[in-house]
This record gives sequence, structure tokens and C-alpha cells, in this order.
Amino acid sequence: MLYASEFIGRPVADADGKRIGKLKDILAIRHGDVPHPQVVAIEVKQPAGSIFIPINEVAALISLAIPLKKKFSEISQYTPGQDDLHLVRDVLDKQIIDTDGMRVVRVNDLELTRVNGSIYVANVDISGVGLIRRLGLGSLANRLSARPHASELPSIISWDNIELLSGDQPMRLKVPSSKMADLHPADLAEILSDLSRQESTKILENLDIETLADALEEVEPEFQASLIEHMADDRVADVLEEMAPDEAADLLAELPQDRKHELLELMEDEEAEDVRKLLTYPEDTAGGIMNTEYFIVPSYFTASQVIDQLRKTAPEAETIYYIYVADQDEHLVGVFSLRQLVLAQPEALVMDFMEKRMVTVDVLDSQEDCAQVISKYNLLAVPVVDEDKHMHGIVTADDALDKIIPTAWKKRLPRFYQ
Repeated sequence: MLYASEFIGRPVADADGKRIGKLKDILAIRHGDVPHPQVVAIEVKQPAGSIFIPINEVAALISLAIPLKKKFSEISQYTPGQDDLHLVRDVLDKQIIDTDGMRVVRVNDLELTRVNGSIYVANVDISGVGLIRRLGLGSLANRLSARPHASELPSIISWDNIELLSGDQPMRLKVPSSKMADLHPADLAEILSDLSRQESTKILENLDIETLADALEEVEPEFQASLIEHMADDRVADVLEEMAPDEAADLLAELPQDRKHELLELMEDEEAEDVRKLLTYPEDTAGGIMNTEYFIVPSYFTASQVIDQLRKTAPEAETIYYIYVADQDEHLVGVFSLRQLVLAQPEALVMDFMEKRMVTVDVLDSQEDCAQVISKYNLLAVPVVDEDKHMHGIVTADDALDKIIPTAWKKRLPRFYQ
């Protein structure tokens, strides 16, 4: 197996042994349905600039000095075309999205293979061994390659699975959008964070609205804003409707005022109203970080009625770990957990098994106060009320803890309340 790193930078000499320059790049092109590009020329660097030599004029690539078959004066130079792939310039050190390993990796080397007298690009090497080989430590790389690897993640990716993107964008694995959508939102968000803004935006354009919303909720609002900067307003509005209201409000708070108002106008009235309400509170208060999607039932409901209602409307709630109870005047009077609901007799009234002693926070309490309450009472969410005990939302543990630990760590906490 040939590796591109083994001859990049080697001197090139003609048939008389006259040195004409150093090998700078290798040119390849895809023919028809053949997925692997065929090497067609080499680029040789000279003091005055580069020249291109057809590969059929090269006697051998693996040599201390790469020999040509003829005198330099007898060789007709190769003219690069727009479809030619410059392996060093266009491929080496570029990024690839590995959806199986759920990571962004770098191309450290390229494997070439000879088939019927022609040379083709066979595989992309993303291993540390490939990087060592690039550094000129070929013997060490060979010894390491002979040893078993502890990691089960692949270090070689077939060129069949590589998709080249235009311009300065990185390569990525040739996978359907559905494969990207199958990734956990946290994994997808991590991949997006490792890519350039341009490439991240390119990927987001191919995701469905629900997947896009889930992925955006896993990254910082500043990064969210940059990702949607050039996205069409109608698509952004659809995404905002799919996001939790508090996450949507955080994102809108990062946008210019004109665009924020335009997006709110494009959103459905009900979702826009929830977001507008959150935007009226300071962002570091309970009202500013609360989620308005929660589950509340009247105190006269029976356990079976609550279960029926859950089946109908629970998918719209942020959490159903806690179920809140209101009296006829819509004052918050109790709370119970799913466990209490499951253990209750079907005909039992909510008011008979709910917890009447509750911990709440005020809409203007600080985010730090919310975090302290949640930590002190070991809660997964705390209800947000006003001075009249009317409930306005809930602050979940992850949103409250954002004040205490970095968001990047907070996003990796298990979401037990879902």
C-alpha cells in the first residue's frame, strides 16, 4: 500500500538524473461510476512556480528521488482541469464527519493502490499513526500499525464513503440526512461545534425541523445565533416553534431587534405569545429562564382523569415528572409525581394524594436562587409563581444549574426529568 505522505516533498529528477524540483501535490480525477479517483499527474514545485507532470511519465513514486521516464525537455506537461482533485491541497488536513464514531476527524494521510497499472486513491487515514507518518517517522508508524489498537473506532475510511464539498468547505462522510438525524442531539451538537460555521450551516440546511431544533437546543445561544444567521426566516420561525419556549427566547435575545420582531411575527400566535412573555423578564431571573410548557390539572380531577389528560397533552410539556395542581381560581395548591399517580387508585381525587407543602420561586427571583432551591430540595424542576400564587412556568434543573456550572458541562447532564 502506498501512502501519500511517503513521497510528498521528495525531489523529482528526469531520466538524465537532473533534478527539476520537489513533489508538491498529486492530482487525481474520478472517471464515470468509479468511486475512487485515479491519479493523473504530479505537481512539481520549482523556484519560478509549479509545473505538472503526467503520471504516465513517472517511473516510480516510491524512491528517494522520484525518477521520470524521459528527459524533462521531452515531456509534455499536464494541464490541470477544473474537475481535478489536488490531494494535498484539497484533502489532507481537511475535516470529515464520522457519524458512526459521532465525531469530527481530520485526514492525516491517504492510501493509494495500484490496479492494472493505474494508481487510485483507496482510503482516507484518520489515525494518529497517519499523522506520525506525515511527520516523516515512517518506521515508527509501521511499528505502531503492527500493534493492536485499543480503540474500536475505525482509523481508515474508504474513499467510497467520502463526499467532497465545494470551495473551502471540509469533506464529510457520504451519508444521507436521515443518518445525521439519527444521531443524539448532543452528539450532533458536538459535531456542529467542531466544524466551521459555514459547514455547520450546510449540515443544518439538510436536517428536518425537529432534528434541527433539538440540535440547536444543545449549544450556546451565541452559537445558535451564528448558525441561523443566513437561514431563511420562515425556516427559523418553524424551528423556534419546535424549540422549548425558554430556549427559543434565549436564541431570539441574541438576534438584532429587527430580525427578532420579524421572526416573532412569522411564528404561530400561541408559540409567539409564550416567547414574548419570557422576553419581558430579565434573562437571569426565574421568569427569564422558565419554561412555559408544563402539566397542570384541577384539584377535583381523579387519578384516571389525569392519566387520560396526560395521554392527550403530555407531549407538549417540558416535563411530566411533576404534575401541578390548581384550584378553581387557578392558584397553585399542590404537586405530585408520576410515581404517586401510578400508585393511586383510579377513582382517587388528586387533592387527596397531592403534596400540599410545595417549594416555589417567584418570577423575579434570581437564577442563582433557583439553583439553590433545586439543589437544597433535590428537585428536578421548581414551579415559578407570582405574588398571587398563579403559576407561570417551571425552571428545570439544567436551566438553573447553568448559573453554577458551565453550559458545556450542563448539557451533558442526564435529563432525568424527561
